[in-house]
Amino acid sequence: MRNLVILGGGYGGIKVALGLVDKGLSEDINLTIVDRNPYQSLKTEFYTIAAGTVADREVRVDFPKNVPINYVFAEVDKVDVENQQIILRDLSQIIPYDYLVVALGCEDNYHGIEGADVYTESVQTFANARKTGLAVGNLKAGGKVTIVGAGLSGIEVASEIRESRADLNVRLLDRGGSVLKAFDPRIQGYVADWFNKNDVEVLHHSNVEYVEKDGVCNNGVCYVNDVTIWTAGVRPNKVVRELPFKKDTQDKIMVNEYFQVPDQPNVYVIGDCASSIYSPSAQLAGIQGEQTAVILNAVLRNQEPKVPKEIRLKGTLGSLGKSDGFGNMMKQPLTGIVPRLVKSGVLWLNRRH
Repeated sequence: MRNLVILGGGYGGIKVALGLVDKGLSEDINLTIVDRNPYQSLKTEFYTIAAGTVADREVRVDFPKNVPINYVFAEVDKVDVENQQIILRDLSQIIPYDYLVVALGCEDNYHGIEGADVYTESVQTFANARKTGLAVGNLKAGGKVTIVGAGLSGIEVASEIRESRADLNVRLLDRGGSVLKAFDPRIQGYVADWFNKNDVEVLHHSNVEYVEKDGVCNNGVCYVNDVTIWTAGVRPNKVVRELPFKKDTQDKIMVNEYFQVPDQPNVYVIGDCASSIYSPSAQLAGIQGEQTAVILNAVLRNQEPKVPKEIRLKGTLGSLGKSDGFGNMMKQPLTGIVPRLVKSGVLWLNRRH
C-alpha cells in the first residue's frame, strides 16, 4: 500500500481528496485526511460566529462519507520529513506517508507586539471564533470592542458586530490611510461611508504599541477596551514554519509549478502555506487543490503530469452585514446588495462541496 496523507481538510485539502476520489483511486492507495475538527470549517464565514449572527452549524460541513477516505481528527504536532511520518499531538499515533499534501492554513501574525497574543481574540480557527463570539455576546450594553486591522477580515468582523449589537461601541484600527487599501478606491470610499453611517469609529494611521487586558495602546494613546479582536495579518501554521524547506520572506514554502517542494517532490504544499503571487484566500486554495488532484492522479499512475494552467482568480467578495457588501468581480468593483448575494451563493456552493 502507498500512503497519501493530506494535512488539513479545508478548502484546498478537501478539493485534493475529492479530485482524487472522482478519478478513481487505485486499490493500493490509502488516502487519509488529518484535521483538528470532525468537519470541514468554512473559514471565510468565521466572522459571523464572532459576531453571534449565525449558529456555528451554519459554517461547518460534514466531511464526505461513503468514499474511500480515512479521517484522523487530531492536531498535527510535527512533520518528520526524514522518516516520512506525521506525529500527532496528544495521541500515541504516528502516520507514515509516501505522498504528502500540506494544507494546514494560517494563524495570526502578531508582529512581535507585546500582549497581542495573550489579550486579543481571534477568528483564525473555529474554536477561537467561538471564543470571540462568547466574549462579544457577553458584553453589557455600552461595551467597547476594538478590531485591530482593516483588511477584509477586520471589515467583516466590525460590520457584523455592529449589525449584531447596536448597543456596543465599535472601533477599527487601520494602519493605512484608508480601509481595504488593496481594493479599488470606490470600494474604499463605500466601506468608509458605511462605517460612518453606522457609527463605527475608524482610526487611520494606527500603530499599536502593545495590548493589555483592558485596553489597546495606539500611537501613544491607551484606549480602555473590553474585547480586542486581532485581524492584523496572518502567517503559515507553526508546523509549516518549522519544516526544513526553503521559504519566502513570509515563511511560506517555496514550491515548483506542480506545487511540489523541489527537494522532496513527494511533498505538495498549497493554500496559505505555499509561496504565491496571490494573497491567501479560500478561492486560491480551492483552485490549487483542484490542480494538485490532477497532478497527483498522474503521478500515482506513473504518468508525467502536465503543468497546470495559470491561476486566474474570479475576484474577492466581502460583506457589510447581511444585506450590504462589496467586491472585485471580473476586475470590476461592485458595492451594495449584488456582491452580498453573490457571496451568499458562494457559501451555498461550499456547503455542498
